[in-house]
Amino acid sequence: MDPVPVEGAGSGFVIDERGYILTNFHVVQEAQSIEVVLGDQTRYPGKFIGADQRNDVALVKIDPKGKHLTALPLGDSTKLQVGQKVLAIGNPFGFQSTLTTGVVSALGRTVQTSQTTLIDEAIQTDAAINLGNSGGALIDAHGDLVGINTAVLNRAYGGPEGIGFAIPVNLVRGVMEQILMNGHVVRGWLGFVPQDLSEEQSAQIGTAGGGVTVVNIMVNSQAYGAGVRPGDLVTALGGEVVHNAQDLVARVSALKPGAEVELEGHHARQGYKLKLTALERPTRPIQQR
Repeated sequence: MDPVPVEGAGSGFVIDERGYILTNFHVVQEAQSIEVVLGDQTRYPGKFIGADQRNDVALVKIDPKGKHLTALPLGDSTKLQVGQKVLAIGNPFGFQSTLTTGVVSALGRTVQTSQTTLIDEAIQTDAAINLGNSGGALIDAHGDLVGINTAVLNRAYGGPEGIGFAIPVNLVRGVMEQILMNGHVVRGWLGFVPQDLSEEQSAQIGTAGGGVTVVNIMVNSQAYGAGVRPGDLVTALGGEVVHNAQDLVARVSALKPGAEVELEGHHARQGYKLKLTALERPTRPIQQR
């Protein structure tokens, strides 16, 4: 019952009248060619522009050749509420231009659909999402985009129905801007992997307000050179309390390479404050300790 991406012929939507189209990365991954079919059945060759594999977002472009395209207006996923009506549009099982309705079932989910894909702040919905819906629009009652339909829980062996996930539009907006600017998504990196504390660890250490433990440290990273080691407790970043591993990863990822930040923690129960410079997150595996 792990979340899995809905693979196969996928969906997408026009995000810019110049011909930019958003979809899921797993829809176009390793594609030798891309063909885009619009709602009026006109067909265009698509060009892969860039992607954020971690959040399963890809940007494709067509040349509309003078055809007027209407871009889907962007909403604000931070204003979504559990129970709010949403609509999913896509091409499930090849049935083009299909719309299903449902509600926002939950917000802020962390959904890992593969070893390299981890969707932050995912929207959970009971609107029907099936094979071919991937990359399609999740819209609110006003017709504004609030997410990209991406994954469902595995239905093998009589699994659950009505549990789907969408990437929030506010995350998508930032990803698209970075792809257009840099050709890829730039993320900050400090060189270690955090993990949530168990209740027992929190009680023993006395960190009811938050904190994470370091489980891996990358050699040749600034953090390693500064003395951060596996087993250390990290309590604050930039003067603000670290609540959990997801919180820390999101805040580090938002750092611009070259930005200096203060890391607070404990090593062998001795407190420390370190000034670290964020680097760009590597795209290939790094040796760990």
